This record gives sequence, structure tokens and C-alpha cells, in this order.
Amino acid sequence: MCGIVAYVGHQDAYPILIEGLKRLEYRGYDSAGVALLNANDELNVYKAKGKVSDLEAYAATRDTSGHIGIAHTRWATHGEPNQTNAHPHLSNSGTMALIHNGIIENYMSLRKELEKRGFTFKSSTDTEVLINLIEDVKQKVDLFEAVRIALNHVVGAYAIAILEKGHPDEIIAARKGSPMVVGIGDNEFFIASDATPIVGRTQKVVYVEDEQVVRIKLGEDLFIKTIQDVEAIPYVQELEMNLDSIEKAGFDHFMMKEIYEQPRIVRDTMRGRLHPDTNTVSLGGIVNYEKQLLYADNIIFVACGTSWHASLVGSYLIEFLAKIPVKVEYASEFRYRHPVVTPHDVVIAVSQSGETADTLAAIQLAKESGAVVLGICNVIGSSISRATDAGIYTHAGPEIGVASTKAFTSQVTVMAMLALRLAELKGTLKDEERREYIQELDRIPEKIQWTLDHSGLVKEIAAKYKDVRNMLYLGRLQNYPVALEGALKLKEISYIHAEGYPAAEMKHGPIALIDKDMPVVFIATNHHTYEKVISNIQEVKSREGKIIAVVSEQDVVARKMADYVIEIPESMSIYSPLLATIPLQILAYHIAVMRGCNVDQPRNLAKSVTVE
Repeated sequence: MCGIVAYVGHQDAYPILIEGLKRLEYRGYDSAGVALLNANDELNVYKAKGKVSDLEAYAATRDTSGHIGIAHTRWATHGEPNQTNAHPHLSNSGTMALIHNGIIENYMSLRKELEKRGFTFKSSTDTEVLINLIEDVKQKVDLFEAVRIALNHVVGAYAIAILEKGHPDEIIAARKGSPMVVGIGDNEFFIASDATPIVGRTQKVVYVEDEQVVRIKLGEDLFIKTIQDVEAIPYVQELEMNLDSIEKAGFDHFMMKEIYEQPRIVRDTMRGRLHPDTNTVSLGGIVNYEKQLLYADNIIFVACGTSWHASLVGSYLIEFLAKIPVKVEYASEFRYRHPVVTPHDVVIAVSQSGETADTLAAIQLAKESGAVVLGICNVIGSSISRATDAGIYTHAGPEIGVASTKAFTSQVTVMAMLALRLAELKGTLKDEERREYIQELDRIPEKIQWTLDHSGLVKEIAAKYKDVRNMLYLGRLQNYPVALEGALKLKEISYIHAEGYPAAEMKHGPIALIDKDMPVVFIATNHHTYEKVISNIQEVKSREGKIIAVVSEQDVVARKMADYVIEIPESMSIYSPLLATIPLQILAYHIAVMRGCNVDQPRNLAKSVTVE
């Protein structure tokens, strides 16, 4: 949700801000804006509906000078996407500008109180309420204190940056529930929602903690206080990201680049953890919590979207290999349904960004219940990595495409290693069995590469079915989440309605949808329910449904029945999600491109869902 970027230093701010917005555009692309303070202490604010390129065109003939500025790309929450509702927002006096990621839940009551005090509002946003609340408080204190005091009256989530006329060397920033990182350069500072705008400019960063207010001033060290007025010492870290990781590297879209990165990403996720030579798995991030995992009454995954699908695969892996009961919960539902969580449970929060608001709320509930809380996430220094007791990073690198791809496979890889480690500790597998599972997992990156190299037919299938209105995806056991994920990818980026279903449940409703215009994707890889899936294929075929079958390389039966066949390499059935997901990602990609959709920035979606 929403991308924020700010700069103060010795360089022209505008080019830095625009470059930063372009790198953050995957977080929001309904509108964009920039506020700049020039050498004459004039505060220039330029905003435009649409993408960052629309803002560039709007500002092309205007004064964009200045060495300090804040900028924003919006994912609309309060008020429709238009120029008025776009950020930055000015205070009534016109002396302050603010950008904001998050939602102020009590903004209506605050707005009514401010209106009584004579404040007026031009937009429908909660953000304009916040900047005027700060201005109201500021009558008696400086801006830093005004921000700190005002935020004590705010309910909700925020990451904000504010600049003020008369202060050409200072930005005040704060966060709660929405991510923020400060980059420290040579007499210059950068602020952003995540590290992508900072890459290539500095390696020194500070991740701002919840309920902290930061004064960023040239010639001074960062000054941080909590909103409760307690001073904090900034913790400076080295940024572990390079410029190549956030460029397209010759691909037309980030999504396809990230699909093709998966052999390397899965290998990176396993590096230093999977040891085929010694028949072991080591997960250093959670080594102090292995006993709790081993003897847990339940392991409970909490996640949203693609991470929830990965968690479903993880539940199958852990139960199958380690014989430990696993539950999978939607984080968005978890805290509202009064879940039974005890100190004998282990809750594992799964998130690509590490900033998912619902998952963070689920973590808080789990901790209040006394459970051990672990994390699986991709972004070092993210809120989830800091909120959990311990965890495992996936090492997938920045994922810019809004439709997640490599995050899924890296998360499943982590869960496979976790299952194997628990099986080793619990003794649920014989040594030779475990060796076979470990060695096969070690071969998965090469098999993913084979799948990519033999995916040419997928584009032909996409051309055939790009204009359909509905698609059905069916799989069993560990391939049921693959069906869910394949359907999600299609609807996310092509806007075709698609549903994933357990294949055995087809007769309990979805079979009514089958006719000659309904393509049905079967994940029909070799496993012990293969013959059951073949029966499902026959049921669809007899009703004139069009069959796309994802099959193992040596398959004979399913390929004779299907209209189109997509092959993946033979593998142990428990690892089939790591292979079968790949062609479904590619299918969704090609269909979306052929339909003229914006693959990397699908409508209404944002990469990091930092509001409920």
C-alpha cells in the first residue's frame, strides 16, 4: 500500500524522488505527488492522478528546484483516486506538507473536532486530517513535538514524512504499523517505505520502529523518540540489497524476471541449510525453538494470499514427514474468531514483505496467548522479523511484481526444510528415507530450470484461452494449494475469474459449471491419488470441458485425455508444488500480456498490504 520517499541533502531532490517513486510504484499507482522546498522557501506541491509518469508530465514545466522534498505514490483508501486526494497534503496554513502510508481509523472524529476549531478540508482523506491535527498542536511547540503529541491521539497505522517552510534542512518522520527505513548518506538522508529507493545511494540504513518519531536534520545525527516521549538510540545496519536485484535485467516485466529467477532463488534459500552430504538440515534462525516445535500441541501458520497457499503446502509437508499436527489460518480472520491458542502451540507467521498488517495483528494475539511466535519472511529488518521470537528468511531478494511468484517457491522450500529438520529430530523417517527426501529437494532447482526451458507450449495455450471468462483449477493433496495459487495468479493479473478447488470436491458443486466453454486445469502429477484425478478428468471430458493437464514427464494416461499437456520433471510427489506452480505462473503471465493488462501493476492491488 502506498509508497513514500523523501530526501534532504546537497543534491537536487526532485530526480531522486521521482526515481524513488518509480521503484516504489508497485506499492501504489492510483496517483502520485511531490512537495519541494526551494531556495526561496517556497513550498511547491505537484500532484497528478495516475502513475508516476503522469506526475512527471505535469511537473515538467514547473519549478522543481530544491534540495529537500517528499513524494508519494498512492493506493487509494479514503477518497477516490484523483488530484485532490493525492498526496502530499498541505496544512491549512500552507506551511507544512505531509505524505502518509496507512489508515487513520478515527479520522472522522478528529476531523469534526478540527472543523469546530475552524479548520477546513479540501480532500476526502484521513491524511489531510492528520496534517491539520499536527498544525493545531504546533501552536505551542515545535514540529517534532507537535508530531509526537498528535500521534498520541491517532488510532490506526501510519508511516509519515513532513517538511515545513523555514526549515530547508529538516524532515520529521514517524511510523506505526507501516514500514519505514531511513538511509544515511554523506551529509544527506533518504526516507522510504522500503529499501528499494535507497539501493545504490547508501548502504547505511535505520529501520524505524513502531511508535517512533524521527528528526532528520543535516549536520546532525538522527534523533528518535517514541510517541510516549522516551528517547531511543538509532540502530544503523548495512543494507543487504544491490541495484541489479530491482532492475528488469532484459525482461519485459518484473514478473517474468522473477519467475525465471526461481531456480537460483530456491538454491539460495537452501544454501547453508540443506546438507545432502551429511543427510541433515540446519536452520540457525530457529535453533533455540526446535524443542517447542517438536513438542507443540499444534503448529499454526498464519498468512494471507499467496503466503497462505504456501502455508497449506507446508502443513502437508510437516504432517507427512514429521507427524506434527498443523493448522493454517487466514491472518485476517484469526484475531476476530477467538482462536484457541495456548503456550503449548507454535505460531508461524508467513509473509513476503514482512509488513502485512493482518499478519502482524495475528502475531500480537498469539504473543498475548503465550505461544512461541516464529516468522518466515523475505525482507530483512521488516516488522514481522522484529516482532517474532525468531524466524527464517527466505532470501528470495526483492519481489517487485505485485503478483507473487518466487516468494511462493522460496516459502515452500523453507517449509520443506523445516519439515525435514523436524522429521530428523523426531525420528519419523529412517535415515535412508530422509536421505532420499533431502537429495531430491537438492535437485529441485535444476528441475525448475528444466520446467522453464520446456515451457514453450504454455504461450500457445495462453493464446487459445486468453478470451475465456472463467477457468477452473483442480488438484489433490499438496497440489490443491497449487490449484488455488494458479487461479489466484490468473485473476490477479488477467482479470479472468478463476477458482481453485480440491479435485475430489468437483462433484459437490463445480461440476455444474462444466461445458464446452470452460477450461479446466488439472494438476495431475504422479502420486497415490493419480488414478482419482484421472477419474475427475474423465468426468470433465464427458461434459465437453476443455482440459489443460500439468503432468509428470513420463505420464501416459492423462496426456491422452487432455486437450493440452504441460510437462514437469518426475519428482517425489511432496515436492510437486515447487514444479507444478511454475507453468501456471507463466500461463497467467502470457494471458495477461495478450489481454493488454498491466502485469506488474494489476488494478486495485498493491504489493505490501499494510492496512487491514
